[in-house]
Amino acid sequence: MPRAAPKMSTRRDDLAGTATLIRFMLRRDRVRIPVWLAALTLGTVATAQSFGDLYPDAAARQAAAQSMNSPAGLAMTGPSHYLQDYNFGSMLSHQMLGFLGVLVGLMSVLLLVRHSRAEEETGRAELVRASIVGRHAHMTAALSVVAGTNILLAVLLTLGLGGLGVEGITWSGSLLYGAAHAMMGLVFAGVAAVTVQITEHSRGAAGLGLAAIGVAYVLRASGDVGNEAISWLSPIGWAQRTYAYVDNRWWPLLLGLALAAVLVVAGFELSTRRDVGSGLRQSRPGKAAASDVLAHPIGLALRLHRGLLIGFGVAMLLLGASYGSIIGDAEEMLGSVDVLNEALAEIGGASIAESFASMVMVVMVIVASIYVVMAALRPRSEETAGRAEPVLATALSRGRWLGGHLVVVLGGAVVMALLLGLGFGLSGASSMGDTGFLWNILGAALAYVPALWFVAGVAVALFGWLPRGAALAWALPVYGFVVGYLGQILQFPGWMNNLSPFGHVPQLPADELTWTPLVVLTLLAAALIVLGLAGFRRRSVEMT
Repeated sequence: MPRAAPKMSTRRDDLAGTATLIRFMLRRDRVRIPVWLAALTLGTVATAQSFGDLYPDAAARQAAAQSMNSPAGLAMTGPSHYLQDYNFGSMLSHQMLGFLGVLVGLMSVLLLVRHSRAEEETGRAELVRASIVGRHAHMTAALSVVAGTNILLAVLLTLGLGGLGVEGITWSGSLLYGAAHAMMGLVFAGVAAVTVQITEHSRGAAGLGLAAIGVAYVLRASGDVGNEAISWLSPIGWAQRTYAYVDNRWWPLLLGLALAAVLVVAGFELSTRRDVGSGLRQSRPGKAAASDVLAHPIGLALRLHRGLLIGFGVAMLLLGASYGSIIGDAEEMLGSVDVLNEALAEIGGASIAESFASMVMVVMVIVASIYVVMAALRPRSEETAGRAEPVLATALSRGRWLGGHLVVVLGGAVVMALLLGLGFGLSGASSMGDTGFLWNILGAALAYVPALWFVAGVAVALFGWLPRGAALAWALPVYGFVVGYLGQILQFPGWMNNLSPFGHVPQLPADELTWTPLVVLTLLAAALIVLGLAGFRRRSVEMT
């Protein structure tokens, strides 16, 4: 009798097509991944290079260390052990590791959700798996891409920082500093590998992952201020306790690698307990008939934006409160930093606290603009996912459908400004013992609303006329941060600031209120929105 053909191993069947999927994912993210890597690397290297100007001598660095050694300062930065020898290297790890850890986690979660749960939600994963592709190939490919991205980031940080030749920033410390970022990225990729199994919606999976990042940051901050044992519950705390450029301890990274491995194994195991496209947590059955609110374009848009609006609103409130908690110590913290004092003097203001509030307000508003771009591009997501076409096939016009989203986006911009102003104002007023500070900060935050509307207008215009290039709207927050924050410290030319919508807003409470730029920004935003609506009416609905 002829022998039966040998069966291929189950493990090999499960991973069939992984290499092809990796190439496909890299092709899709040929712009997204380089932008992430460039922003994180260049931002870190530029910050490290600026320390020489900010803190020119040992006395300035020691003064900075003393100002950081407070509950608010440690919560914003990291453990006090770095302050014992506050050279440029320990300063970099102390001030940047926790902050960049959040961004690296954000990158890892969003990339993994994009290549796993989002593919299932749109139905593409099921089509791909109908071919010769193993059941674990999609997740393996997504994890490989995210892991490779984090490892490449570690290499770029090592080369960029080690090659600066800055005193205290050594090659060995730079290698550990880069590896700490890779560890945090791998842990949060593992978190996302689990969250994508729980819910059948990409928004929910990403939301759970971002919540985990927030919890990790809060645990780290709480432990650094109080009981240090709490910080050991956070992967961000593990990264900071490598003490790169100080003690150069490698062993805390093993904790992160072990946790990442456990999470990845759990993700694969959970994926075998559900069907493609479904989640472990079953969605609640909807009502037989939609409510009157959902029958209206604004009500439908508000339902779709609800999670993003609530999540960013809480983040804005907490971000404002964190900056406000240190505003009372601003003069002590910044009094010895000549470059910052020069930047604050150019802003003006009756006190250093007012000038510092005006400076950090720009940073917080640019974070709020991230919400505006995400919300303004939500119609594009609805279009490419195929959900817009069935809605537009009804009696609902294109203008009313997109208009509903715009009402939520523009109103959401006002809400973000109010919440960040409220958090900053209340916390700052408590820190300074001045109740009038709250109303000044609320006015300063609301002054940036026209700039946020302008950002929304650019995104809508791109969506209407160049839908495939709508992601270019992200250039405004990135450029605004570079020239609005770093530009004030590094003394960029004034014309660079004028190219950003945020550069035309009066920097309250230090500056005087002038209505002309705010009115012009509002009119430009309205013109861009009208332009985008006209373009959307003229073009075809795309599904990609």
